Amino acid sequence: MNQSLTGRTVLVTGANGGLGEQFVQQALERGATKVYAAARSPREWSDPRIEPLHLDLTDAASIDAAAVVASDVDLLVNNAAIAPADDDISGSTDALRVIFETNFFGTMRVTTAFAPVLAAQGGGAILTILSSAAWVSMPTAYAASKAALWSATNGLRNALRGQGTHVVGLLVGMIDTPMATRFDTPKSTPASVVTQAYDGLAAGDLEVLADDMTRQLKSQLGTPAEQLYPWLDEQIAALID
Repeated sequence: MNQSLTGRTVLVTGANGGLGEQFVQQALERGATKVYAAARSPREWSDPRIEPLHLDLTDAASIDAAAVVASDVDLLVNNAAIAPADDDISGSTDALRVIFETNFFGTMRVTTAFAPVLAAQGGGAILTILSSAAWVSMPTAYAASKAALWSATNGLRNALRGQGTHVVGLLVGMIDTPMATRFDTPKSTPASVVTQAYDGLAAGDLEVLADDMTRQLKSQLGTPAEQLYPWLDEQIAALID
């Protein structure tokens, strides 16, 4: 399956900066004819091929309206997410709910709204940005929300196969974006991550692992829990200390 971007119409959530901006720019560099740059507060773009689009993951009405406007999309990039600095898995359920409403339920709302749009374009593709935190015992609701979304992404791959939609999950660790500025640890560049994501999509991959740590982590998942979790705890301690 070849998922080249030539001639395609792409929608990127969380498009204003960081990883999202790279998804927009590299889509055009790879031959996309139009990119909807979706965000809660859309910015202006100088390229006429980029169409700003209001989309708030916590507002179902805005998602439904976006699906009507962007009815020609054949590649959906689920990039938007939040990672509050005070995120604590043992915190209040209200705080956890805010994160899940955006990262999990919001992304699922967008995917559900655009699934018929993709079907009408012959199936298209969905590229969902996950995180290696889905596989790590990080004490955050962000990690838990990404674990849930990883599972949902794999389930959607089966659910949407019949309409010809190709579903790809991108897993990566720390990226040099504003979301990760508080962590003093090596980070991947947004450009590198997006390049690998689009390369994987073009190759028909089901999953893209975009840095060495994520690839190492995936290789360890089959080890016994008594070995895996102490090793993961060491990685977490090195990350947050």
